[in-house]
Amino acid sequence: MDIRIVREPMAWSEVAALAREQFGEMIKAAVDVERRVVALGGELHSDEESLLLSDGSRQENLWGINLYPDRPEAERVEFDSMINVRPSQGNRSRGIEDPRARAAVEAVLRELITP
Repeated sequence: MDIRIVREPMAWSEVAALAREQFGEMIKAAVDVERRVVALGGELHSDEESLLLSDGSRQENLWGINLYPDRPEAERVEFDSMINVRPSQGNRSRGIEDPRARAAVEAVLRELITP
């Protein structure tokens, strides 16, 4: 499956279709909170991370998440990725520990993935 960089809004139904092509109910994503883009569809978050870096993103602005488009809205985003482990930025786990960073990821998702 090709990794897609989302720069313009797309529907959750499109994300669900992409998820079904790959992992079934889930799709991996990397979010650039500075450039406000999302890469979807990598086998690993690092695949999406690499594509975004080659597209001009900076590592410190990238966060890995899993999306479950068919779940209720409050359960759609899972903040869990190896690319999030960044002790130099104070993030020592696979989750996104800083509430501001989580909020930034959620804001980008609200802009780019619509009902």
